[in-house]
Amino acid sequence: MPDYTPLDQPSLFHYLFYPRKDFLICPEEACDLFIEVQKDISISCRIYADKENWPTILYFHGNGEVVSDYNDIAEFYRRRKIKLIVADYRAYGASGGQPSFSKLIEDAHIIYKKVREKLSRQDSNFGLWIMGRSLGSMSALELAYHYQQEIKGLIIESGFASISRLIRHFGLPAPDKALDRIEHECLDMIAETHCPALLLHGEYDSLVPLPEGQLILENLGAEDKKMVIIPYADHNDIIFADEERYFGNLRTFIDETK
Repeated sequence: MPDYTPLDQPSLFHYLFYPRKDFLICPEEACDLFIEVQKDISISCRIYADKENWPTILYFHGNGEVVSDYNDIAEFYRRRKIKLIVADYRAYGASGGQPSFSKLIEDAHIIYKKVREKLSRQDSNFGLWIMGRSLGSMSALELAYHYQQEIKGLIIESGFASISRLIRHFGLPAPDKALDRIEHECLDMIAETHCPALLLHGEYDSLVPLPEGQLILENLGAEDKKMVIIPYADHNDIIFADEERYFGNLRTFIDETK
């Protein structure tokens, strides 16, 4: 599977990671979960609608975001009776450490396993979906491939098939051979992912152009896959450009894959 270590370079981190240390108080209906990924390094996660026995989405957010940015957005999920668990990355929010591509992927596996343990202790039997937005699509695609027999489905918002494509899109310096290899490995991984999938993408996404999401769709090995293009939406207004289209399709997807 993709080996990102050649991209773990400070020169790329400056352009591709935007950590913020913001961390707002946890709402009453939510709870915080700190998951140790390395000695003295924990990742902050927030579980919205923690006490509800609803279908659950483990959500990896976009770059420049932190879990507490979802204090308001989680209400859209609550209205549709969906439990939302949002995970940070190293150096984001209250998380420790420093971000890197390889650690982002390694940490996703640890977070997934700890979340499943917690849901099991709560005797939650409504199923788990994996979702990734933008940068978070890396974690979501990785987990969907490895745990496709355990999860109900995969949801990608404003995502990309391989970070190597964005590095080239932005004209950033990186070894060509490594970029070629990573893209090839990512596409192979996506082709071997067969769980049901829903892709949401803005028609006019200026940060992660629509063809990047379409490339995921074309290569997914799943028979049950669908892309919903939100008309006129850019990268950061995709929910608000058409809330009903966005969440109507998301809730239908969950209902059909329970």
